[in-house]
Amino acid sequence: MHRSVQRHRQRLTRVLVGVAAVPVMLVASGCSSDSGDGSGDDAKKESGSSASSSATEAAAVVKEATYAKLPEPCKVFSSKTLKDLVPEGAGSGKEGKSEDVGTRGNCSWDSLDNKGVKGSQFRWLNVSLLRFESDESRGTGEKLASEYYAKHAEDARAVEDAKNTKSQPVSGTGNEATLVTYDLKKKEGTFRQQTLVTRVENVVVTVDYNGAGLAGDDSPKAADLTKSAQKAAKEAVQAVVTANGGGDGATAGSDAGASASPSKSASKSSGKGSDLGGGSDDSASPDKSATEKD
Repeated sequence: MHRSVQRHRQRLTRVLVGVAAVPVMLVASGCSSDSGDGSGDDAKKESGSSASSSATEAAAVVKEATYAKLPEPCKVFSSKTLKDLVPEGAGSGKEGKSEDVGTRGNCSWDSLDNKGVKGSQFRWLNVSLLRFESDESRGTGEKLASEYYAKHAEDARAVEDAKNTKSQPVSGTGNEATLVTYDLKKKEGTFRQQTLVTRVENVVVTVDYNGAGLAGDDSPKAADLTKSAQKAAKEAVQAVVTANGGGDGATAGSDAGASASPSKSASKSSGKGSDLGGGSDDSASPDKSATEKD
């Protein structure tokens, strides 16, 4: 009897000890869980902060555009070049209106060599300059200029009513260049158009040059006009480089970019007026100047 009671007490003691141990384990487990959650929150905060910092740094690291200014458009060509291309209008340069001469500009010249009953020779020259600035969301000025260059060259090949349209790459003029030629027949005569679009770093230069024989005179040779347009384009590219304190950039755009003074500021807006048609838009109807002259 005594032994039976003793065994019963021992079993009861073991049960009570086990029950008492359960809350202790739960408390220990709870402490461990709280400690883990805190560490996870801190890790997440640090990770989020690091990602945000990296994103900010990536957005801030946008290469500044190479060229910070444009030359005066009516002064990009030498007097000799103007005398050769527009002999009767070397001093007739007319600068187009621009809301921001630092990002865009153009100038045009026209020449009419009137030979009376023997006919006349007409020439028209236009240069357009468009500078792009780096943009944090869209990319560098060079990238934006290259995109515009490609589109502008494509547009030059799509002039309405143009005949014998040809396009070819041109070397030795800026970073990339395209020459588009075509004939445009009007009531005054057949105008032979040369449009040379080139990019030098973050600036797109477009040279339009056309000629026509009027009043029965012979049309100028396309090869002669092409040679003159290429010469003018190289001078215009060099004028951009020189305006920014650079050396010889007419033959190699990459060298030109390295030698020029970089832009001091990278604006959040790129190439203001990137929809500028420049000379190519005007040259779509090259006989306009001829008509006004007549």
